[in-house]
Amino acid sequence: MNQETRLQALSSFLKSKRAKLSPEAAGFPVGTRRRTPGLRREEVAQLAGVSPTWYTWLEQGRAIKVSGSVLECVAVALQLNDDERKYLYALAMEASHVAPPLHEDHSEITPSLRHILQELRFCPTIISDRRCQIVGWNAAASHVFMDFETIPAEQRNMIRLLFTRKELRRLAGNWEHFVGGFLAIFRAYYGQYVQDDWYERFIEEMKNSHPDFQYLWEQSQVSSAPDVLLEFRHAKAGKMLFHLTSFQVQGNADLRCSVYTPAPETSTETKLRRLMEKQE
Repeated sequence: MNQETRLQALSSFLKSKRAKLSPEAAGFPVGTRRRTPGLRREEVAQLAGVSPTWYTWLEQGRAIKVSGSVLECVAVALQLNDDERKYLYALAMEASHVAPPLHEDHSEITPSLRHILQELRFCPTIISDRRCQIVGWNAAASHVFMDFETIPAEQRNMIRLLFTRKELRRLAGNWEHFVGGFLAIFRAYYGQYVQDDWYERFIEEMKNSHPDFQYLWEQSQVSSAPDVLLEFRHAKAGKMLFHLTSFQVQGNADLRCSVYTPAPETSTETKLRRLMEKQE
């Protein structure tokens, strides 16, 4: 990501967070002259203890010098969570302050991780790398989502599949909510690997190929481990509810494990068992 792209991403992020923060939550009166949702720039500056001009320049994506202490004040003013704070720092600080991207690796899963996949028999599980490229999955994932084996390895990008495969669009009761969880993870990686130009090329490709991607990308949160409840409407099993738990796998490769656990006190696991037994 070059400097211009990095600053544009910073500008979009700050504007988005400012627009989502209500005046009441920040301690300001609503008033009657607000034409747009969220806080005004001068209000964020006031909360952060910086000049309105400086914050305006920051939000406009100008190449200005910033310090960690001042960024922390901005993060507090915008009520950012830990993942959003890391994202802010990665985009706002000079490239020299950001860790360089890892060298490319084969992202091969270890035998122990493959064993874990097999043990999670009735929990659809997907292993992906830092670019959301799918590198491993278990049988339950193939039954609930799709047979990833039929997709060429270079095309097994979860973000791309969500926008290109009709079966995934039909699967989710709330497709935008489903996509949002993956985009939150992807945005966290985007901020972490700001020096990797691949992300910018991929985002541009998705925007040009899928009109709804741009809106969802602009609205997406930043989270390295979203924990959400998803409703699936499976063509053969019917309504199914899963809790998504996503966590980073320890090791040299930057891999992520996304586990869909059947919601307790529902018939989801029973339906999944029957589905898998019929197709074995």
